[in-house]
Amino acid sequence: MPQTIITHDGKFHADDVFAVAALLILNKDAKVVRTRDSRVILGGDIVVDVGGVYDEQKNRFDHHQIEGVGTRKNGLPVAAGVAHAGIPYAAFGLVWKKFGEKLCGDTSAQSRVEEILVVPIDANDNGIDLSLPKFPGNFSYEISDVVRSFTPTWQEGESYLESNFNEAVSFARRIIEREIQRAKAFVAGEQKVQAVYNEAADKRLIILDGDYSWKDVLSRFPEPLYVVHPQNGTWRLYSVRDNPHLFVNRRDLPQSWAGLRDAKLAKITGVPDSVFCHRNRFMAVAKSKNGAIALAKLALDF
Repeated sequence: MPQTIITHDGKFHADDVFAVAALLILNKDAKVVRTRDSRVILGGDIVVDVGGVYDEQKNRFDHHQIEGVGTRKNGLPVAAGVAHAGIPYAAFGLVWKKFGEKLCGDTSAQSRVEEILVVPIDANDNGIDLSLPKFPGNFSYEISDVVRSFTPTWQEGESYLESNFNEAVSFARRIIEREIQRAKAFVAGEQKVQAVYNEAADKRLIILDGDYSWKDVLSRFPEPLYVVHPQNGTWRLYSVRDNPHLFVNRRDLPQSWAGLRDAKLAKITGVPDSVFCHRNRFMAVAKSKNGAIALAKLALDF
């Protein structure tokens, strides 16, 4: 008999959609039932986001109990040794906590996906804003908004709920699969970036032989200002940032390069295979490795 996954009926959210999607990656033949009928819930092999019970051993993953189901240890310390509570778990986080390592194959990739994908979804489901708008009336469009777009509007009616839920789950499944793949690559690349940093004579400039995920790694160290690596058949020069998620460079590329292309950039830099410098001065491109390194050394001397 195929395994039965139970979740609630009615409107769906990223939390339950992604929890079900993760479980279906583990068991593609599982049957998904959406209900609030307590008798049906009792017979489910796995129950997520409904049922009022969290019991990992029994595969019960609801988080709506009055007492909650705990928080992550990612709060910030405050005065008198008291800490802010971390992000509370929602159903996706509870499922990921048990099955994430099995899905990813190792704990490092599991932790990366937890940080990138799972925590924001759990935060949203628990009413926690991780980002605040800088401009009135403008908000970030996040993964929870994407899932919400699958919910039928009042003009469409509830007859579309089940088909749209299934469509949302298929979408979420693909996102999880891609983030697992990206996490594995990040972990492997992180080791390579760390090794290059350790061996660099001038740690202000890190020269990589591959298009590895370097932003998080290099932001941990105070010295790196620029990184050079191959990408899409060219060589890229990037500014390093203290926070990879904010557009604030440790050192901008020279103002005189901003927005220039090809011959104009080559003339002002003296690097003949220069291709482009972004007008916001965080990235420049050359056709060769030596060209990108030459641009980097010029930027260091400004």
